[in-house]
Amino acid sequence: MRNPIVDQNFLLHSNVAETLYHEYASKMPIIDYHCHIEAQEIAENRIFKNLTQIWLEGDHYKWRAMRANGISEDYITGKATDWEKFQKWAETVPYTMRNPLYHWTHLELKKPFGIEDILNKHSAKDIYNTASQKLSSGELSVENILKSFNVQKICTTNDPIDALKWHQHIVQSNMELQVSMAWRPDRAMDVRDPKEFNSYIERLEEISSNSISSYSDYLEVLKSRHNYFHERGCRLADHGLEFPFPVDTTTEQEISAIFSKIRLGKNLSEGDQQKMMSSLLYEFSIWNFEKGWVQQYHVGAFRDVNKKGVRIIGKACGFDSIADFNYATSMGIFLNRLEECNKLTKTIIYNLNPKDNEMVATMMGNFQDGSVPGKMQYGSGWWFLDQKDGIEKQINTLSNQGLLSRFIGMLTDSRSFLSYSRHDYFRRILCNIIGNDVENGELPNDMKFLGRMVQDISYNNANDYFDF
Repeated sequence: MRNPIVDQNFLLHSNVAETLYHEYASKMPIIDYHCHIEAQEIAENRIFKNLTQIWLEGDHYKWRAMRANGISEDYITGKATDWEKFQKWAETVPYTMRNPLYHWTHLELKKPFGIEDILNKHSAKDIYNTASQKLSSGELSVENILKSFNVQKICTTNDPIDALKWHQHIVQSNMELQVSMAWRPDRAMDVRDPKEFNSYIERLEEISSNSISSYSDYLEVLKSRHNYFHERGCRLADHGLEFPFPVDTTTEQEISAIFSKIRLGKNLSEGDQQKMMSSLLYEFSIWNFEKGWVQQYHVGAFRDVNKKGVRIIGKACGFDSIADFNYATSMGIFLNRLEECNKLTKTIIYNLNPKDNEMVATMMGNFQDGSVPGKMQYGSGWWFLDQKDGIEKQINTLSNQGLLSRFIGMLTDSRSFLSYSRHDYFRRILCNIIGNDVENGELPNDMKFLGRMVQDISYNNANDYFDF
Protein backbone atom coordinates (compact mmCIF):
# COMPACT_ATOMS: atom_id res chain seq x y z
CA MET A 1 0.00 0.00 0.00
CA ARG A 2 1.47 3.36 -1.02
CA ASN A 3 1.97 5.97 1.67
CA PRO A 4 -0.45 8.86 1.05
CA ILE A 5 1.29 11.00 3.68
CA VAL A 6 4.94 11.40 2.68
CA ASP A 7 4.40 12.83 -0.81
CA GLN A 8 6.24 15.68 -2.51
CA ASN A 9 4.29 18.29 -0.54
CA PHE A 10 4.53 16.57 2.83
CA LEU A 11 4.28 19.17 5.64
CA LEU A 12 3.84 21.99 3.09
CA HIS A 13 0.39 23.51 3.60
CA SER A 14 0.44 26.53 1.30
CA ASN A 15 1.51 27.48 -2.19
CA VAL A 16 4.21 29.72 -0.76
CA ALA A 17 5.58 26.91 1.37
CA GLU A 18 5.68 24.61 -1.66
CA THR A 19 7.56 27.22 -3.69
CA LEU A 20 10.05 27.95 -0.91
CA TYR A 21 10.80 24.29 -0.42
CA HIS A 22 10.90 23.00 -4.00
CA GLU A 23 12.58 25.99 -5.65
CA TYR A 24 14.95 27.01 -2.86
CA ALA A 25 15.46 24.82 0.24
CA SER A 26 15.44 21.34 -1.29
CA LYS A 27 18.30 22.13 -3.67
CA MET A 28 20.80 23.10 -1.00
CA PRO A 29 23.65 20.78 0.07
CA ILE A 30 23.82 19.50 3.63
CA ILE A 31 26.36 20.45 6.28
CA ASP A 32 25.99 18.09 9.23
CA TYR A 33 28.01 19.93 11.86
CA HIS A 34 27.13 17.57 14.72
CA CYS A 35 26.65 13.82 14.46
CA HIS A 36 27.83 10.54 15.95
CA ILE A 37 28.64 8.75 12.71
CA GLU A 38 31.83 6.69 12.74
CA ALA A 39 34.52 8.08 10.42
CA GLN A 40 35.76 4.52 9.89
CA GLU A 41 32.51 3.59 8.14
CA ILE A 42 32.92 6.54 5.79
CA ALA A 43 36.59 5.83 5.16
CA GLU A 44 35.91 2.18 4.39
CA ASN A 45 32.78 3.03 2.41
CA ARG A 46 30.88 0.44 4.42
CA ILE A 47 28.44 -1.80 2.61
CA PHE A 48 25.60 -2.86 4.89
CA LYS A 49 24.33 -6.39 4.43
CA ASN A 50 20.70 -5.55 5.11
CA LEU A 51 18.25 -2.90 6.28
CA THR A 52 18.49 -3.95 9.92
CA GLN A 53 22.21 -3.21 10.07
CA ILE A 54 21.85 0.36 8.83
CA TRP A 55 18.51 1.08 10.47
CA LEU A 56 18.39 -0.63 13.85
CA GLU A 57 22.01 -0.91 14.99
CA GLY A 58 22.51 1.73 17.66
CA ASP A 59 19.20 3.56 17.09
CA HIS A 60 17.84 4.02 20.59
CA TYR A 61 14.86 6.05 19.26
CA LYS A 62 13.56 2.86 17.65
CA TRP A 63 14.63 0.71 20.60
CA ARG A 64 12.59 2.81 23.03
CA ALA A 65 9.53 2.55 20.79
CA MET A 66 9.89 -1.22 20.46
CA ARG A 67 10.18 -1.64 24.23
CA ALA A 68 7.10 0.52 24.71
CA ASN A 69 5.29 -1.73 22.23
CA GLY A 70 6.03 -4.79 24.35
CA ILE A 71 8.81 -6.21 22.19
CA SER A 72 11.29 -8.46 23.98
CA GLU A 73 14.88 -7.22 24.21
CA ASP A 74 15.90 -10.34 22.27
CA TYR A 75 14.51 -8.60 19.16
CA ILE A 76 16.03 -5.22 19.96
CA THR A 77 19.62 -5.62 21.14
CA GLY A 78 19.54 -9.37 21.70
CA LYS A 79 20.44 -12.45 19.69
CA ALA A 80 17.52 -12.59 17.28
CA THR A 81 18.42 -12.61 13.59
CA ASP A 82 18.51 -9.38 11.61
CA TRP A 83 15.32 -10.33 9.81
CA GLU A 84 13.53 -11.14 13.07
CA LYS A 85 14.56 -7.77 14.52
CA PHE A 86 13.33 -5.95 11.44
CA GLN A 87 10.07 -7.88 11.51
CA LYS A 88 9.43 -6.71 15.07
CA TRP A 89 10.24 -3.14 14.10
CA ALA A 90 7.81 -3.36 11.17
CA GLU A 91 5.11 -4.61 13.54
CA THR A 92 5.83 -1.61 15.79
CA VAL A 93 5.70 1.08 13.08
CA PRO A 94 1.88 1.39 12.87
CA TYR A 95 1.86 2.06 16.61
CA THR A 96 4.27 4.98 16.19
CA MET A 97 1.66 7.23 14.55
CA ARG A 98 2.09 10.78 15.88
CA ASN A 99 5.58 9.88 17.03
CA PRO A 100 8.22 11.40 14.69
CA LEU A 101 9.46 7.87 14.02
CA TYR A 102 6.45 7.28 11.79
CA HIS A 103 7.40 10.14 9.50
CA TRP A 104 11.16 9.50 9.69
CA THR A 105 10.66 5.84 8.82
CA HIS A 106 8.78 6.59 5.62
CA LEU A 107 11.01 9.50 4.64
CA GLU A 108 14.03 7.20 4.95
CA LEU A 109 12.37 4.48 2.89
CA LYS A 110 11.52 6.96 0.15
CA LYS A 111 15.03 8.32 0.05
CA PRO A 112 17.45 6.74 -0.71
CA PHE A 113 15.59 3.46 -1.36
CA GLY A 114 12.76 4.78 -3.53
CA ILE A 115 10.25 2.78 -1.48
CA GLU A 116 6.89 4.53 -1.08
CA ASP A 117 4.93 1.75 0.60
CA ILE A 118 3.71 1.95 4.20
CA LEU A 119 5.78 -0.26 6.48
CA ASN A 120 3.84 -2.76 8.57
CA LYS A 121 3.95 -6.50 9.22
CA HIS A 122 2.35 -7.23 5.83
CA SER A 123 4.78 -5.20 3.73
CA ALA A 124 7.84 -5.95 5.85
CA LYS A 125 9.29 -8.80 3.79
CA ASP A 126 9.12 -7.05 0.43
CA ILE A 127 10.52 -3.80 1.85
CA TYR A 128 13.29 -5.64 3.68
CA ASN A 129 14.32 -7.58 0.58
CA THR A 130 14.23 -4.58 -1.75
CA ALA A 131 16.22 -2.29 0.57
CA SER A 132 18.67 -5.01 1.59
CA GLN A 133 19.44 -5.86 -2.02
CA LYS A 134 20.32 -2.23 -2.76
CA LEU A 135 22.51 -2.10 0.31
CA SER A 136 24.34 -5.40 -0.05
CA SER A 137 25.01 -4.88 -3.76
CA GLY A 138 26.93 -1.70 -3.03
CA GLU A 139 24.43 0.43 -4.93
CA LEU A 140 23.80 2.16 -1.62
CA SER A 141 27.20 2.04 0.02
CA VAL A 142 27.93 4.73 2.61
CA GLU A 143 29.47 7.05 0.02
CA ASN A 144 26.54 6.63 -2.36
CA ILE A 145 24.00 7.20 0.40
CA LEU A 146 25.70 10.45 1.35
CA LYS A 147 25.76 11.55 -2.29
CA SER A 148 22.06 10.77 -2.65
CA PHE A 149 21.31 13.16 0.22
CA ASN A 150 23.68 15.80 -1.20
CA VAL A 151 25.79 15.79 1.97
CA GLN A 152 28.80 18.08 1.50
CA LYS A 153 30.38 18.28 4.96
CA ILE A 154 30.20 16.12 8.09
CA CYS A 155 31.61 16.80 11.53
CA THR A 156 31.89 13.71 13.72
CA THR A 157 32.18 13.71 17.52
CA ASN A 158 35.43 12.37 18.97
CA ASP A 159 36.99 11.81 22.37
CA PRO A 160 40.43 13.40 23.01
CA ILE A 161 42.04 9.96 23.03
CA ASP A 162 40.92 9.27 19.44
CA ALA A 163 43.92 8.93 17.10
CA LEU A 164 41.77 10.27 14.20
CA LYS A 165 43.39 7.86 11.77
CA TRP A 166 40.19 7.37 9.79
CA HIS A 167 39.80 11.10 9.32
CA GLN A 168 43.31 11.21 7.89
CA HIS A 169 42.46 8.29 5.64
CA ILE A 170 39.51 10.26 4.25
CA VAL A 171 41.69 13.35 3.69
CA GLN A 172 44.17 11.26 1.72
CA SER A 173 41.46 9.62 -0.38
CA ASN A 174 39.77 11.03 -3.45
CA MET A 175 36.46 11.42 -1.67
CA GLU A 176 34.70 14.72 -2.40
CA LEU A 177 32.98 14.68 0.99
CA GLN A 178 34.64 16.79 3.69
CA VAL A 179 34.82 15.07 7.07
CA SER A 180 36.03 16.94 10.14
CA MET A 181 35.68 16.28 13.85
CA ALA A 182 34.58 17.90 17.08
CA TRP A 183 36.68 17.54 20.24
CA ARG A 184 34.35 16.16 22.93
CA PRO A 185 36.08 15.76 26.31
CA ASP A 186 33.06 14.63 28.36
CA ARG A 187 34.86 11.55 29.67
CA ALA A 188 37.87 13.67 30.57
CA MET A 189 35.56 15.72 32.82
CA ASP A 190 33.55 12.91 34.38
CA VAL A 191 34.96 12.46 37.88
CA ARG A 192 31.92 10.75 39.41
CA ASP A 193 33.49 7.28 39.31
CA PRO A 194 37.17 7.18 40.40
CA LYS A 195 37.76 3.78 38.80
CA GLU A 196 36.46 4.86 35.39
CA PHE A 197 38.22 8.22 35.59
CA ASN A 198 41.60 6.67 36.43
CA SER A 199 41.14 4.09 33.69
CA TYR A 200 40.57 6.95 31.27
CA ILE A 201 43.72 8.70 32.48
CA GLU A 202 45.71 5.51 31.89
CA ARG A 203 44.54 5.43 28.29
CA LEU A 204 45.39 9.11 27.94
CA GLU A 205 48.88 8.46 29.29
CA GLU A 206 49.31 5.65 26.81
CA ILE A 207 48.25 7.60 23.73
CA SER A 208 50.23 10.71 24.73
CA SER A 209 53.32 8.86 26.03
CA ASN A 210 53.24 11.08 29.12
CA SER A 211 52.70 10.27 32.78
CA ILE A 212 49.96 12.13 34.64
CA SER A 213 50.53 12.54 38.34
CA SER A 214 49.16 16.04 38.96
CA TYR A 215 46.40 18.33 37.79
CA SER A 216 48.89 20.44 35.86
CA ASP A 217 50.11 17.27 34.12
CA TYR A 218 46.52 16.44 33.24
CA LEU A 219 45.89 19.87 31.72
CA GLU A 220 49.15 19.73 29.80
CA VAL A 221 48.33 16.37 28.23
CA LEU A 222 44.77 17.39 27.39
CA LYS A 223 46.07 20.59 25.84
CA SER A 224 48.44 18.53 23.70
CA ARG A 225 45.44 16.49 22.52
CA HIS A 226 43.55 19.72 21.77
CA ASN A 227 46.54 20.78 19.66
CA TYR A 228 46.64 17.36 18.01
CA PHE A 229 43.01 17.69 16.94
CA HIS A 230 43.60 21.22 15.65
CA GLU A 231 46.53 20.10 13.53
CA ARG A 232 44.26 17.51 11.90
CA GLY A 233 41.56 19.99 10.97
CA CYS A 234 39.38 20.14 14.07
CA ARG A 235 37.59 23.47 14.42
CA LEU A 236 34.76 22.58 16.79
CA ALA A 237 34.44 21.55 20.41
CA ASP A 238 31.42 19.83 21.87
CA HIS A 239 30.48 19.57 25.53
CA GLY A 240 27.63 17.57 27.02
CA LEU A 241 26.67 19.18 30.32
CA GLU A 242 24.68 17.21 32.87
CA PHE A 243 25.22 19.95 35.45
CA PRO A 244 24.70 23.72 35.62
CA PHE A 245 27.32 25.93 34.05
CA PRO A 246 30.31 26.50 36.35
CA VAL A 247 30.49 29.58 38.56
CA ASP A 248 33.39 28.56 40.82
CA THR A 249 36.72 30.36 40.68
CA THR A 250 38.46 27.65 42.65
CA THR A 251 42.15 28.08 43.34
CA GLU A 252 44.70 25.95 41.53
CA GLN A 253 45.84 24.59 44.88
CA GLU A 254 42.34 23.40 45.76
CA ILE A 255 41.78 21.75 42.37
CA SER A 256 45.18 20.06 42.57
CA ALA A 257 44.23 18.58 45.94
CA ILE A 258 40.91 17.31 44.56
CA PHE A 259 42.70 15.77 41.59
CA SER A 260 45.19 14.02 43.87
CA LYS A 261 42.32 12.60 45.90
CA ILE A 262 40.62 11.00 42.91
CA ARG A 263 43.94 9.70 41.56
CA LEU A 264 44.21 7.78 44.81
CA GLY A 265 40.87 6.18 44.00
CA LYS A 266 38.85 8.14 46.54
CA ASN A 267 35.28 9.17 45.87
CA LEU A 268 34.73 12.91 45.58
CA SER A 269 31.92 14.78 47.27
CA GLU A 270 29.35 16.35 44.94
CA GLY A 271 30.89 19.73 45.70
CA ASP A 272 34.36 18.59 44.71
CA GLN A 273 32.99 16.91 41.57
CA GLN A 274 31.38 20.20 40.57
CA LYS A 275 34.58 22.13 41.22
CA MET A 276 36.67 19.76 39.12
CA MET A 277 34.24 19.70 36.20
CA SER A 278 33.84 23.47 36.37
CA SER A 279 37.57 24.09 36.34
CA LEU A 280 38.08 21.81 33.35
CA LEU A 281 35.21 23.28 31.32
CA TYR A 282 36.55 26.79 31.84
CA GLU A 283 40.04 25.75 30.69
CA PHE A 284 38.61 24.01 27.64
CA SER A 285 36.57 27.08 26.72
CA ILE A 286 39.70 29.25 26.85
CA TRP A 287 41.52 26.82 24.54
CA ASN A 288 38.56 26.87 22.15
CA PHE A 289 38.80 30.64 21.92
CA GLU A 290 42.56 30.62 21.45
CA LYS A 291 42.24 28.36 18.41
CA GLY A 292 39.23 30.12 16.96
CA TRP A 293 37.00 27.08 17.35
CA VAL A 294 33.24 27.04 17.60
CA GLN A 295 32.11 25.53 20.91
CA GLN A 296 28.85 23.68 21.43
CA TYR A 297 27.17 23.09 24.78
CA HIS A 298 24.46 20.42 24.97
CA VAL A 299 22.61 21.03 28.22
CA GLY A 300 19.97 19.05 30.05
CA ALA A 301 20.26 15.31 29.47
CA PHE A 302 19.60 12.94 32.38
CA ARG A 303 21.62 9.94 31.24
CA ASP A 304 21.56 6.25 32.21
CA VAL A 305 18.52 6.59 34.43
CA ASN A 306 17.60 2.90 34.28
CA LYS A 307 20.65 1.45 36.04
CA LYS A 308 19.53 -2.13 35.58
CA GLY A 309 19.08 -1.56 31.87
CA VAL A 310 22.54 0.00 31.62
CA ARG A 311 24.11 -2.92 33.49
CA ILE A 312 22.48 -5.50 31.25
CA ILE A 313 22.52 -3.74 27.86
CA GLY A 314 24.93 -0.81 28.17
CA LYS A 315 25.14 2.97 28.01
CA ALA A 316 23.57 5.02 25.20
CA CYS A 317 20.96 2.32 24.70
CA GLY A 318 17.80 4.33 25.27
CA PHE A 319 17.78 4.84 29.05
CA ASP A 320 18.11 8.64 29.05
CA SER A 321 15.58 11.43 29.47
CA ILE A 322 15.18 15.17 29.92
CA ALA A 323 16.75 16.60 33.08
CA ASP A 324 15.15 19.33 35.16
CA PHE A 325 17.57 21.81 36.67
CA ASN A 326 17.90 25.58 36.59
CA TYR A 327 20.99 27.12 35.05
CA ALA A 328 20.14 30.64 33.86
CA THR A 329 22.24 32.31 36.55
CA SER A 330 25.21 29.98 36.21
CA MET A 331 25.17 30.18 32.40
CA GLY A 332 25.12 33.96 32.52
CA ILE A 333 27.98 34.08 35.02
CA PHE A 334 30.04 31.58 33.03
CA LEU A 335 29.60 33.33 29.67
CA ASN A 336 30.23 36.71 31.27
CA ARG A 337 33.43 35.41 32.86
CA LEU A 338 34.69 34.43 29.42
CA GLU A 339 33.51 37.73 27.92
CA GLU A 340 35.24 39.79 30.63
CA CYS A 341 38.61 38.30 29.72
CA ASN A 342 37.84 38.50 25.98
CA LYS A 343 37.87 34.71 25.62
CA LEU A 344 34.33 33.97 24.45
CA THR A 345 34.44 32.21 21.08
CA LYS A 346 31.55 31.49 18.71
CA THR A 347 29.12 29.44 20.78
CA ILE A 348 26.07 27.24 20.19
CA ILE A 349 23.87 26.20 23.10
CA TYR A 350 21.26 23.45 22.80
CA ASN A 351 18.75 22.90 25.60
CA LEU A 352 16.93 19.61 26.07
CA ASN A 353 14.19 20.81 28.39
CA PRO A 354 11.68 22.93 26.42
CA LYS A 355 10.97 25.02 29.51
CA ASP A 356 14.38 26.59 28.91
CA ASN A 357 13.74 27.70 25.31
CA GLU A 358 13.17 31.40 25.90
CA MET A 359 15.79 31.57 28.65
CA VAL A 360 18.56 30.17 26.44
CA ALA A 361 17.52 32.18 23.39
CA THR A 362 17.52 35.46 25.34
CA MET A 363 20.84 34.57 27.00
CA MET A 364 22.44 34.27 23.58
CA GLY A 365 21.37 37.81 22.82
CA ASN A 366 23.31 39.12 25.83
CA PHE A 367 26.63 38.18 24.25
CA GLN A 368 26.22 39.08 20.60
CA ASP A 369 29.04 41.54 19.97
CA GLY A 370 28.66 42.58 16.32
CA SER A 371 31.86 40.80 15.28
CA VAL A 372 30.16 37.93 13.46
CA PRO A 373 26.54 37.55 12.30
CA GLY A 374 24.91 35.14 14.71
CA LYS A 375 28.06 34.64 16.78
CA MET A 376 26.00 33.26 19.67
CA GLN A 377 23.62 30.62 18.34
CA TYR A 378 20.48 29.23 19.95
CA GLY A 379 20.87 25.65 18.77
CA SER A 380 18.37 23.58 16.83
CA GLY A 381 15.87 21.21 18.42
CA TRP A 382 18.02 18.51 19.96
CA TRP A 383 17.42 14.84 20.80
CA PHE A 384 13.92 14.60 22.26
CA LEU A 385 13.10 17.97 20.66
CA ASP A 386 14.13 17.27 17.06
CA GLN A 387 10.54 16.45 16.08
CA LYS A 388 7.92 18.67 14.42
CA ASP A 389 6.61 20.30 17.60
CA GLY A 390 10.11 20.81 19.03
CA ILE A 391 11.47 22.22 15.78
CA GLU A 392 8.54 24.61 15.42
CA LYS A 393 8.96 25.82 19.00
CA GLN A 394 12.72 26.34 18.53
CA ILE A 395 12.14 28.29 15.30
CA ASN A 396 9.41 30.40 16.87
CA THR A 397 11.48 31.09 19.99
CA LEU A 398 14.49 32.13 17.94
CA SER A 399 12.27 34.27 15.71
CA ASN A 400 10.82 36.05 18.73
CA GLN A 401 14.07 36.52 20.64
CA GLY A 402 16.76 36.75 17.94
CA LEU A 403 17.32 36.62 14.19
CA LEU A 404 15.97 33.52 12.50
CA SER A 405 17.61 34.66 9.27
CA ARG A 406 21.06 34.16 10.89
CA PHE A 407 20.30 30.65 12.17
CA ILE A 408 22.78 27.92 11.16
CA GLY A 409 20.05 25.31 10.77
CA MET A 410 19.67 21.61 11.34
CA LEU A 411 21.98 18.73 12.22
CA THR A 412 21.41 14.99 12.54
CA ASP A 413 22.89 14.24 16.00
CA SER A 414 22.64 10.65 14.76
CA ARG A 415 24.61 7.45 14.33
CA SER A 416 22.66 6.50 11.21
CA PHE A 417 23.49 7.32 7.61
CA LEU A 418 19.78 7.38 6.84
CA SER A 419 19.11 10.24 9.26
CA TYR A 420 19.92 12.86 6.63
CA SER A 421 16.22 12.88 5.86
CA ARG A 422 15.93 14.95 9.05
CA HIS A 423 17.43 17.88 7.17
CA ASP A 424 14.64 17.53 4.61
CA TYR A 425 12.12 17.24 7.45
CA PHE A 426 13.48 20.43 9.03
CA ARG A 427 13.49 22.35 5.75
CA ARG A 428 9.87 21.44 5.06
CA ILE A 429 8.83 22.61 8.54
CA LEU A 430 10.81 25.86 8.12
CA CYS A 431 9.25 26.59 4.71
CA ASN A 432 5.79 25.81 6.03
CA ILE A 433 6.14 28.22 8.94
CA ILE A 434 7.29 31.05 6.67
CA GLY A 435 4.67 30.14 4.07
CA ASN A 436 1.90 30.33 6.65
CA ASP A 437 3.08 33.77 7.73
CA VAL A 438 2.94 34.99 4.13
CA GLU A 439 -0.50 33.47 3.58
CA ASN A 440 -1.70 35.15 6.79
CA GLY A 441 -0.41 38.54 5.66
CA GLU A 442 2.24 38.64 8.40
CA LEU A 443 5.24 38.62 6.04
CA PRO A 444 5.65 40.18 2.58
CA ASN A 445 5.34 37.85 -0.41
CA ASP A 446 8.90 38.61 -1.46
CA MET A 447 9.99 35.23 -2.81
CA LYS A 448 13.46 36.42 -3.75
CA PHE A 449 14.27 37.50 -0.18
CA LEU A 450 12.42 34.66 1.54
CA GLY A 451 13.95 32.11 -0.83
CA ARG A 452 17.41 33.38 0.00
CA MET A 453 16.53 33.29 3.69
CA VAL A 454 15.57 29.60 3.67
CA GLN A 455 18.68 28.80 1.62
CA ASP A 456 20.80 30.64 4.18
CA ILE A 457 19.25 28.72 7.07
CA SER A 458 19.49 25.43 5.18
CA TYR A 459 23.13 25.80 4.17
CA ASN A 460 24.76 29.22 3.62
CA ASN A 461 24.83 30.38 7.24
CA ALA A 462 26.48 27.17 8.46
CA ASN A 463 28.94 27.29 5.57
CA ASP A 464 29.96 30.80 6.61
CA TYR A 465 29.94 30.08 10.35
CA PHE A 466 32.16 27.00 10.46
CA ASP A 467 35.76 26.82 9.33
CA PHE A 468 36.03 23.19 8.26
